[in-house]
Amino acid sequence: MEEPRVQKHLESLQSSCGNGLETGALQRLTNLLLVEGLTDIQQKEHDILQVETTKGLPSVSKSIPLEKLFLPLSKVSIPPRICVTIGVAGIGKSTLVKLFVCSWAKGEINRDIMFVLPLTFRELNTYEKLSAERLICSAFPHITEPGGIAAGAARTLLILDGLDEFKTPLDFSNTVVCTDPKKEIQVDNLITNIIRGNLLQEASVWVTSRPAAARQIPGGLVDRMTEIRGFGAAEMKDFLEQMFPDNRDLSSQVLQHIRANRSLHVLCTIPGFCWISGSSIAYFLKRSGDQSQEATVVPRTLSEIFSYYFKMALSGEWLEKPREALRIEQAVNTSKKLVGSLGRLAFYGLLRRKHVFYEQDMKAYGIDLSLLHSCLSTRLLLKEDMQASTAYYFSHLTTQEFLAALYYYTAAKRAIFDLFTESGVSWPKLGFLSHFRSAVQRALQAEDRQLDIFIRFLSGLLSPRVNRLLAGWLLAKDEQGGFRSQAIGVLQGCLNADHAVSWRAVNAMRCLQEMQHTDTAEAVEEAMRSGSLAGMLTPMNCSALAYLLQVSDVCLEETNLSSCLTYNVCKSLLSQLLFCHSLRLDNNQFKDDVMELLGSVLSGKDCQIQRLSLAENQISNKGAKALARSLLVNRSLMVLDLRSNSIGPTGAKALADALKKNQILLSLNLQKNGIGAQGTRQMAEALKQNCSLRELILSSNSVGDNGSIALAEALRVNHSLQSLDLQSNSISSAGVTALTAALCSNKGLLSLNLRENSISKEGGPAIARALRSNSTLRKLDLAANLLHDDGGKAIASAIGENRALTSLHLQWNFIQAKAATALAQALQSNSSLASLDLQENAIGDEGMAALSAALKVNTTLADLHLQVASVGVAGAQALAEALMVNKSLQILDLRGNSLGPAGAKAVANALKVNRSLRWLNLQENSLGMDGAICIATALKGNHGLTYVKLSHSSSSELLGSSGSSSCSCTPQEAGEKDRRTEGSNPSLEQQLRCAAPVPRQCRWLY
Repeated sequence: MEEPRVQKHLESLQSSCGNGLETGALQRLTNLLLVEGLTDIQQKEHDILQVETTKGLPSVSKSIPLEKLFLPLSKVSIPPRICVTIGVAGIGKSTLVKLFVCSWAKGEINRDIMFVLPLTFRELNTYEKLSAERLICSAFPHITEPGGIAAGAARTLLILDGLDEFKTPLDFSNTVVCTDPKKEIQVDNLITNIIRGNLLQEASVWVTSRPAAARQIPGGLVDRMTEIRGFGAAEMKDFLEQMFPDNRDLSSQVLQHIRANRSLHVLCTIPGFCWISGSSIAYFLKRSGDQSQEATVVPRTLSEIFSYYFKMALSGEWLEKPREALRIEQAVNTSKKLVGSLGRLAFYGLLRRKHVFYEQDMKAYGIDLSLLHSCLSTRLLLKEDMQASTAYYFSHLTTQEFLAALYYYTAAKRAIFDLFTESGVSWPKLGFLSHFRSAVQRALQAEDRQLDIFIRFLSGLLSPRVNRLLAGWLLAKDEQGGFRSQAIGVLQGCLNADHAVSWRAVNAMRCLQEMQHTDTAEAVEEAMRSGSLAGMLTPMNCSALAYLLQVSDVCLEETNLSSCLTYNVCKSLLSQLLFCHSLRLDNNQFKDDVMELLGSVLSGKDCQIQRLSLAENQISNKGAKALARSLLVNRSLMVLDLRSNSIGPTGAKALADALKKNQILLSLNLQKNGIGAQGTRQMAEALKQNCSLRELILSSNSVGDNGSIALAEALRVNHSLQSLDLQSNSISSAGVTALTAALCSNKGLLSLNLRENSISKEGGPAIARALRSNSTLRKLDLAANLLHDDGGKAIASAIGENRALTSLHLQWNFIQAKAATALAQALQSNSSLASLDLQENAIGDEGMAALSAALKVNTTLADLHLQVASVGVAGAQALAEALMVNKSLQILDLRGNSLGPAGAKAVANALKVNRSLRWLNLQENSLGMDGAICIATALKGNHGLTYVKLSHSSSSELLGSSGSSSCSCTPQEAGEKDRRTEGSNPSLEQQLRCAAPVPRQCRWLY
């Protein structure tokens, strides 16, 4: 090839593709998501519905940098020949192509590619026949002899942008084979032959498309599929700031309103839609001061957003430039005719799935091309000059759909034939309602759902708010008449038709929202908040629930459908549950048949469920097997809670077999499932192979020593499990000896719960050996065992040497003063332990004195729990001395001891000095009035303590006024609080409040 011509081509590409790239937020385009293929929802649903359903979040995928898009993924693989990049309308596919071409032309990426030939399907629409060589020339006019490229003399990349805009569907099953690069054939046949490899065999091909159109290409022919992700939070903020560079306050207000509307916020992850929404909301905000209070509701629905957008376009009041010289009235009159013509073009283009138009199309619909240069059209209809023709296309897919709805809404008032039949030959249809019903039926019948947003806009035009907004502009005043209530009835009829809640039913609910009919959704949302959904999930309410799963803040963090679902209701909601990231289905009396249904959901490619709780149902081993089968293919579930079911050993084996292959699940809760030692052994075998599970909860499962020994063997080889819960499992010293021996070599476990077992004092030395050698365990819970003083002393000796453990629970272990003294000695040298629980151990004043001595030198202990520890006045006095010098302790629980007034006085004196304590519990300590008043008085100068409990009742709160030095409580108020405080001293609260000032930060519980 001649170098000057190549250089000329590079310069041409830089010029044509570099325009405007510097203004957009392009960072997200430099990393694409690697996807395994099209999901069901991408193949079947409208772009907007895809984003709404998935909440704007892509499925969990690996990413690939743009510069590696055409490189092998590994050293042993080859470069992909056919790459397909998908993205919904307005996401930035064409911008991505421009970015790549410009970067390549500058020599920044993919230098191994000698020629990049960018073409759009808009251009290809202008040809009837082409040869492969002529195709090359059309993209690379500087080459007069394209045979070398066609023969693969140099690595070439052919880019075909916008498959969804191609006028002819690709038919790979009936492709006429062509291998001659000089032979001219139908353009669609040319494309299929290139993709199949019959032509340009050595060239790489990159196709971009909206998801639904991409399904035309058989998956077996696609070597690599990627997806463009939408805006993240920071990118949306940057984008809006670039829209309004001279008014940061305005961009901040726009972003605030977008974030306040969850549904709108999700759609604004699409850059094209974010621009429309941002423009509309900003237009509203700049004029809200001149409007009536009724008209100052921020636009929330799609119809309201586009009504403001079109009103802005009609008036010529674009935000980024001054008002045009024409008066608003003149602009409206000039534009109304154009809107009507464009609306007809939009409507019939939508029916034909046509989104690109040419001059002959414009003339056929009576559009005056001289008016297409007005402000209105340049914002609604974009123009692209090509070699052979000029193409026109709407600024966004939703712009075409809104214009189509405007046309249909207006035409339906006077049409006597079916508007969906452009020729006018049909059975007569009279009246708006008849046409509205026809449109709804057509939308329900459309296989690819291309009319769903059109119907939503059509419904929105019946909204009183939209009608008022557009009255005198695009609609006549009071044009909705009495149609709204009848149209509501038509849409509600769609909600009662299906046993299963379909996407069409959800869209019907969205249509009702557009129409400002929100009664059903609000009632169901309130029931969700109050937990009273049970018994009210009729087909219509199920549709409302499915809609709320996508938009309600109640479902933002977690979708809680506990205690309200039946088999039939769950079955009807299955397709909607796919996209709930955190789903709680507890206590629904679900049996194995429901698990079969949920298993099918978890097995779906679309599934985005990350957390699933099925606690307290009636799941047996059959249901566990169904869930296990789904775990073999699921790629999203990270947390599965099956506590309080009856899966038994057989169900545990099924789940264990799945865990041997599943590398996604992070947490599994099998508490109280009767899996026994047999099931535990199966789980242990799985742990030897699984590298992903981080948490395993097996409490209350009769694991016993045999199960513990099996788990110990697994822990010797598994270093990924971080938390193991074996509470209440009849584990004795033999079991704990095996487990602790494994801990000597294990490097992954951070938390071990052995609470409520049968570990005797003989288990203490085994635990101590593990603590001396293990350097990773952070939390050890040994509460409610049988360690006694001997076991406690053994553990204490290891604590003095251990530098990893941060939390130790020894509650209710028959520990007394000797073990407490040993622990105190360990605390004097230990620098890692932050929490120590010795409650319900009779350590007495002697043990308390030893611990107090340790607190004088220890600098790490933050939590100390000594409830019911037989501590008396002497112990309290020793503790008080320690509190005067200790600077680390933040939580101190002394409930249920015998401090008395004298002990309270000692603690109060310490509180006047101590500045670290934040939480103090002195309930059930026989403090008396004098002791309580001492504590209250001490708080006058203590500004660190924020939470104090004094008596055994915790049902009332006493909050101080803002730093006032006198009690603001009246006797009547105190008396009223006394009546609400069950079991408290009737006069204690009143006297305390009036005895001393109450710090404003302190919360008292009596």
